[in-house]
Amino acid sequence: MVGRSFLPTQKVLDFPITALRFDDQIQTIMKWAIARESKAVCVANVHMLMEAHWHPEFANVLHNADLVTPDGMPLVWMMRKMGAHCQDRVAGMDLFLALCKRSQAHNISVFFVGSQSEILSRMRERLDEEFPKLKIAAMEPLPFRPLTETEDEALINKINSSDAGVVFVSLGCPKQENWISQHQDKIQAVMIGIGGVFPVYAGIQKRAPRLVRDLGLEWLYRWVQEPRRLWRRYGTTIPPFLWLATKQLLSSSRFAGVFLNGTGD
Repeated sequence: MVGRSFLPTQKVLDFPITALRFDDQIQTIMKWAIARESKAVCVANVHMLMEAHWHPEFANVLHNADLVTPDGMPLVWMMRKMGAHCQDRVAGMDLFLALCKRSQAHNISVFFVGSQSEILSRMRERLDEEFPKLKIAAMEPLPFRPLTETEDEALINKINSSDAGVVFVSLGCPKQENWISQHQDKIQAVMIGIGGVFPVYAGIQKRAPRLVRDLGLEWLYRWVQEPRRLWRRYGTTIPPFLWLATKQLLSSSRFAGVFLNGTGD
């Protein structure tokens, strides 16, 4: 498996996030898609990093991904503080729209895995309006239960035989990232986990306004929409992330101070 050692990264907590501008990350993904390379892309936010912090097996999934985008603004701010001064946010929705536009222009077929039939149907209607020339290979909702080995093999064959260069996966974090990891080198396409994008693009949920997103308050906007589902997630992930991020920044500042003072021997 070819790792992402050739892409610049910046560590947030203990996880390497791809330190490239938005357009450069899109261009990298499209290069892989055109070549139909088997690649894993994770769209990272605070929740994902905390899942990786608490679960070593999931941490390996992030470490072995080919590209990890900074979806959440706290990750972007951390990267800028740690040295990636010009880092853009590479959010799931923006990534999705850009890849649909580029895939249409380059005649690259896209495949959708996961979510629900109703959501996929609404997405297809909007995609047909906004990207009329986009080649949609298929939209496959998956059952809540794990696929049998035979079912999984059939899905792999269907995706590969469709000539899709991009596979959008909607199973929720960390299930979708684990699924992608398990299919690296099996599916000959760029696999991207963007579960939260599907219901928003389908019009079932609303995306936060630009100002709210830029202020890093998109989590609050989503919590207001789905308080019962999200209160536990945010309550258990945001405080420990802030603690760990503060420790990293303070540690980095102390190290830089010692180095600049010439007392680091």
